[in-house]
Parts: sequence; structure tokens; C-alpha cells
Amino acid sequence: MTRLQAVDLSVGYGDRSVVTDLDLAVPDHAITTVIGPNGCGKSTMLRALGRLLRPTVGHVVLDGRRIDEISTKQVARELALLPQAPIAPEGLVVRDLVARGRHPRQSWLRQWSADDEQVVAQTLDWTAMTDLADQPVDQLSGGQRQRAWIAMALAQQTDLVLLDEPTTYLDLSHQIDVLDLVRRLNSEHGRTVVMVLHDLNLAARYSDHVVAMRDGVIVAAGPPAAVITPDLLREVFGLDALVIDDPVTGKPLVVPIGCV
Repeated sequence: MTRLQAVDLSVGYGDRSVVTDLDLAVPDHAITTVIGPNGCGKSTMLRALGRLLRPTVGHVVLDGRRIDEISTKQVARELALLPQAPIAPEGLVVRDLVARGRHPRQSWLRQWSADDEQVVAQTLDWTAMTDLADQPVDQLSGGQRQRAWIAMALAQQTDLVLLDEPTTYLDLSHQIDVLDLVRRLNSEHGRTVVMVLHDLNLAARYSDHVVAMRDGVIVAAGPPAAVITPDLLREVFGLDALVIDDPVTGKPLVVPIGCV
């Protein structure tokens, strides 16, 4: 049994159903990427996994327990969720943003400690943000800002990290920078990562496991080579494409031909 699962999950907004009868077992200690066209339910599913949305049917299981039966603080000690395009309060500096990741570890009996200070310093160093620790978050470049938010998530010291479109609005070099950081998070620290990406080639390159969605359901799930195929791209995206071996990684590389 994996640590994080969705069981018969249906989620929506008001009367509108977005995700329907979905089952997902997130592989432990791996990078899972969710792909699919706009509006297919990727972010909705991720928000439900992170307990930001309450399912209309079914439930999410964390460590063998229904996540809605676990306290908010305990969930935050096990699972970090970085939403799409987060916004920091004006003037908040990087160090203080990262320190917010320690809040789930605080209590009346355990206030801010030297251990918390050390975690923040280590996280800033690990994400290459130490030199920017005193800079306001809203004055950073897009890539720097995203690294700062990821640093805050890492400061929670959770084994599960959910990232909703962490490369949105970034140019290619900054996208690679952020995804290299995600891969290090997994390979060097053993964190389980679930992220939503739009770029199919980046999804293939950086993932151990790919989940393809369309119209609120999972169409396919498995290793990149098993999921990212011409037939799948035609079915899910309406895209006619060649899929060849990436000359750098050997993983699938999508070469679009046109829309079906």
C-alpha cells in the first residue's frame, strides 16, 4: 500500500463535477507527473489529494487513514502542497517565507527553536537561495520566486510534496532549473513528488510515473514510455505526433505533427 491514494474520488465545484470515480495510488519515493489538456481535472485532483477540496464522493487516504479524519496540522506535517502561482504578502522577504514552512511544527509547547533556524538555513542553502534570503519575494525573478516557494515547502520536512504547475510563466532555462531542483529533492532526499505539468517532454524527462487525464478521468498511468505514445496523444490531446527516443535521456520525446 502506498502512502497517498485516491479511492473512487469525485470532486467538483458547486453542481459541476470535474473529477469522476478516480482511483490513484501514488508511487512512494518517485516523481509522478499528471498531464492532460486544460480543464481535464489535473489541478482539481491535486487539490483534493492535498485536502484543499472536499470530495463529493470517495475519499483520499494518507498513511492508511482517510485524510479528512486527520487534523490539518498533522496533514501539514506529512504533506506539503504548493499551489499554482502562489502570492506572497507585499514586502515579505525570502527567509520569512521559508520560515512559514515551519509553522506546522510549532505548538504552545514548542515555539521557534534553534532547530527551526537550522532547517531554514539548510533549506535556503539547498535551494541556492541563501544570497537572496533578505530580498523581498515580490522583487525576485520568476525562477527565483518559484525556488523560494519550493524552499518553503521543503522547510515543512514532509516526505510527500505536491506541486501544481511549478513551471508556469517561466522561460525554458528557469523551468529546467526548477525541475532539476525537484529531481534532486527526490533523488537526494527520497521525497515522493506529485506535480502537474503541461510540457509533455519535460514531464517525460523528469518523471518516474506519468498519469494522463482527460475529462476528469485517468486514461493511462505508468512509466513515461508506456504512457506517452502516439495513440495516447491522439486520444487525450487530439494531437498527431511522432514519439522518438530523447537523445539525452532515452525517454520519450514528442515531435508534434498537427491536430487530429
